[in-house]
Amino acid sequence: MDRRTLIIGAGTSLLAACGGKPKSKTPPPKGPAQILERVLAGDWRTEADRARDLWRHPAQSLAYWGLKPGMTVVELWPGVGWYSDILAPYLEQTGGKLYAATQAPDEPQGPATEKMVSDYRRKMRSRRRLYGEVTFTEFGRHSGPLAPAGTADMVLFLRNVHNWMAGQIAEKAFADAFAVLKPGGVLGVEEHRAASDAVQDVLASNGYVQESFVMQLASEAGFAMPQSSEINANLTDTKDHPFGVWTLPPTRLSAPRGQPANPAFDHSKYDQIGESDRMTLRFVKPDPSLAPPPAPVSAPPAPVKAAR
Repeated sequence: MDRRTLIIGAGTSLLAACGGKPKSKTPPPKGPAQILERVLAGDWRTEADRARDLWRHPAQSLAYWGLKPGMTVVELWPGVGWYSDILAPYLEQTGGKLYAATQAPDEPQGPATEKMVSDYRRKMRSRRRLYGEVTFTEFGRHSGPLAPAGTADMVLFLRNVHNWMAGQIAEKAFADAFAVLKPGGVLGVEEHRAASDAVQDVLASNGYVQESFVMQLASEAGFAMPQSSEINANLTDTKDHPFGVWTLPPTRLSAPRGQPANPAFDHSKYDQIGESDRMTLRFVKPDPSLAPPPAPVSAPPAPVKAAR
């Protein structure tokens, strides 16, 4: 036996004595929660995007909506992809599928929006090992299905209902979501929340929408079982800002939209508020195969004691 064989044999014996195989430097995630945690810490997410987790609570929100491994998820108008950077890697690692319905070309959009859509699609295609095979569809007033009918486990409306109200396509968004979901599928909504006692502007010109109005839109589309959460609430948001919700971070407007920025505008008050107060809603597409729950049995009235 040569010297090299002796060294290898000694090393193997020592390893066995210490408990077997060496530990991996980066052990794989053990379950869905650990996978999501690892995705949230991914180096493809920018520092600025990760800083916004404080306001958008993606782990808590996705858990509330019921995200699970292997799901088919549809995200409407993903913008630059803040949530897609979380959803696509998670679904790729768990055997799921993401449909991204970007702005349809027939919707009013300037060069900035066209570039945003183009950049988003390019990014999703450029790293298929990370994002998986994202399927691109479109949403607009004349668009077709978001995905094959009745195939999605979840549809997400992430801070876009006000945009669709402005474009008068909000009803279509809810109807299209209903059509694409499986029975029992979930519609998750995150939206800037208007005061409940305010008069709802049907065009949502300040970016805020009443929670009751969103519930009405969902109900009219056929959704049931509305649930709400305060995960993304911000009670310091006074909702009376000079340039609407866009006065607040992360947009931080200092002049009306479309006009040059005002360098003298004082952002400090609005930066202290942080991001907007938001509703977090969960709707379910009814499953006709499930029997309705039995009607509750009313308890008999308590006996009334006679006065002595």
